[in-house]
Amino acid sequence: MRIIGAGTRDNFEYRLLTTFWTVPNLITMVRFLLVPLFVWQTLSMHYGWATLTLAVLGSSDWIDGYAARRLDQISTVGKWLDPVADRVALIVIATTFVATKIAPAWLVFSIVIPDIILITNALVLFHGNPNLRVSTLGKVRTALLLVGTPLLLLGNTDWGKGTVLGDISTWALALACVLHVVAAIQYFVQAHRKSRALKSGSEWSG
Repeated sequence: MRIIGAGTRDNFEYRLLTTFWTVPNLITMVRFLLVPLFVWQTLSMHYGWATLTLAVLGSSDWIDGYAARRLDQISTVGKWLDPVADRVALIVIATTFVATKIAPAWLVFSIVIPDIILITNALVLFHGNPNLRVSTLGKVRTALLLVGTPLLLLGNTDWGKGTVLGDISTWALALACVLHVVAAIQYFVQAHRKSRALKSGSEWSG
């Protein structure tokens, strides 16, 4: 079964909706609402519930993309709202982990610093969202982060301590952070290429 790009219809011409009120966008908004719930659960040391919340967060990222393609509800709002939801969730989750000493500081640095550079770069070049296509590498990176973080929490529960969960989550998150930096470099280069193409009047294909 195809995981990345699931729900894509072959030989089908998708519409681009301008309305906010689509099923995928509503799922994305639920993702936003789950972030503060996760923070409260983690600070309260309810790691089991926090793990469940993270699992829902991770699955919703896949579900809203599937719904957009399957229901033909790809929208202009969704194109920027979905990556913003990803960025907010990852930054807040990483910061919460480091602040509560569940994870080392390199986790938040490797996520936050590249994102700050990309956001600054986008504001300078485009005064907003550059509307770049999400790469497969970026999707794999996000999947690893959203799988590794629940495992990290499970490793801090009473029954998870002393098991291999901690080692598995550390390796998954380390790989995800490496991919995050690589993906950030790719987006940085693509943004400059798109900016140059637009300034020269050339058509940008992505």
